[in-house]
Amino acid sequence: MNIHEYQAKEILKNYEIPVPRGGVIHRVEDVERAAWRIESDIAVVKVQIHAGGRGKAGGVKIAKSIEEVVAYSKELLGKRLVTPQTSSEGREIKALLIEEGCDIDKEYYVGLTLDREASRVVIIASEEGGTDIEEVSLKSPNKIFKEVIDPLIGLSDFQVRRLCININIPEALTNDLVKIFKNLYRCFIEKDCTLAEINPLVITKEGKVVALDAKLNFDDNSLYRNEELLEYRDLNEEDKKEIEDSKYDLSYIPLDGYIGFLVNGAGLAMATMDIIKTYGGEPANFLDVGGGASEEKVTNAFKIILSDNRVRGVFVNIFGGILKCDVIARGIVNAANEAGLNVPLVVRLEGTNVEIGREILDNSNLDIVTVATMDEGARKIVELTNMKGKGL
Repeated sequence: MNIHEYQAKEILKNYEIPVPRGGVIHRVEDVERAAWRIESDIAVVKVQIHAGGRGKAGGVKIAKSIEEVVAYSKELLGKRLVTPQTSSEGREIKALLIEEGCDIDKEYYVGLTLDREASRVVIIASEEGGTDIEEVSLKSPNKIFKEVIDPLIGLSDFQVRRLCININIPEALTNDLVKIFKNLYRCFIEKDCTLAEINPLVITKEGKVVALDAKLNFDDNSLYRNEELLEYRDLNEEDKKEIEDSKYDLSYIPLDGYIGFLVNGAGLAMATMDIIKTYGGEPANFLDVGGGASEEKVTNAFKIILSDNRVRGVFVNIFGGILKCDVIARGIVNAANEAGLNVPLVVRLEGTNVEIGREILDNSNLDIVTVATMDEGARKIVELTNMKGKGL
């Protein structure tokens, strides 16, 4: 789950990490009230969307008066912002963060994430803050430093001090950085983050350390331990199909292709995507209903696929074990009747109750192509979607 910058800063503030004073607004009428809370000559107006690259796209404005804050807010609220991390349509701006400016002396990067190769949390730091860290890793990898954290010990003082030396933190501020880095690690662990990033972490001309921008992502599977985080969820920033997916505990990820598919099991999903691409097709989604799906869950999964207007055909590839083939078949028939099946549908069933499942499909009076193997199914759905794409 992603949250907005202003929400991330609220959390960091609770972990004694200094952030600029400011407030979020959703209406132009609230601009002046928020701006008068700022105790500096310069205010920063920042677009709040779930996408990076806002500054380069014109989503961050520097204002030198209340009048400029109001003007920028009127200019931005309700508009759509296109960044490298959005689609070509961009995202509608429904919230702005108005906060105090600061006199920056130096910018740094610090982030925590999971290193899957080491199976440990890793802290990453660089003196090239304020820029895309992936770009820094490509152009100046020698300026990125990492410390792998032992989960039994946690982030150690010596690891932070070593990072401070490597990224040229002034010695007088090292103790401050030790506290900030360790508090960020504590936030990462306690809130079950998948990413905790401050970019930039700045040192001001007055010698203060401030988290100027922040990003926190959370593991959806652990939200039951931090239910208060659900209050930060912004459904306006999420794909409607992914919202439906979360209601029924499905694993759905939209992709850029035109062949929808439904499977049970992540491994089978990856294999299905691979074989579709082998025959020249492009998957429109990743959708795994899991091993113990109910008929209702399958029905809703299939309806989610059909709701995507890019989908020119659907391939259902099921190996029935715990999830029985007759449950899948009834779910497909229910969804096709409710949503209206107007694209080619190829179904490959194998495993528990496969004969019953095939009989349900054959007696459905729906235009369904049943196949015996995954290879045959992939070839058939690519052939049918290519014909539909040509209007045949």
